[in-house]
Amino acid sequence: MVLYFSKMAEHYELGKTGEQLAVNYLIGKGYKIVERNWRFQKAEIDIIARKAETLISVEVKTRSTKNFGNPQDFVNPKKIKLMVLAMNEYILNKDLDIELRFDIIAITKDKSSFDIEHFKAAFLYF
Repeated sequence: MVLYFSKMAEHYELGKTGEQLAVNYLIGKGYKIVERNWRFQKAEIDIIARKAETLISVEVKTRSTKNFGNPQDFVNPKKIKLMVLAMNEYILNKDLDIELRFDIIAITKDKSSFDIEHFKAAFLYF
């Protein structure tokens, strides 16, 4: 049982590390971080950022290995639907009239460093 909790804690910490790396990466690229871990119903938006006149919903996927697939491949249709729903609520709640984009930042741990890939406009929404 201790091993189970240890693995869960390790997984949680890797995710939090990935989110902070993504924030640092976005700031370095000139994005302004507006919100972190914004929740609506069953959805959570990892990062809401802004660059110029575009609001960007960023899903961060961090993996310790690519053995089971690329991190971005784990953003499934159900997750996309929840993200769109949450961002629609966010825009209505804040009374914004702004262009919206959905990005994915995929992070993979490689020994002692991290590989970061940024997929802009990763999916379309209707």
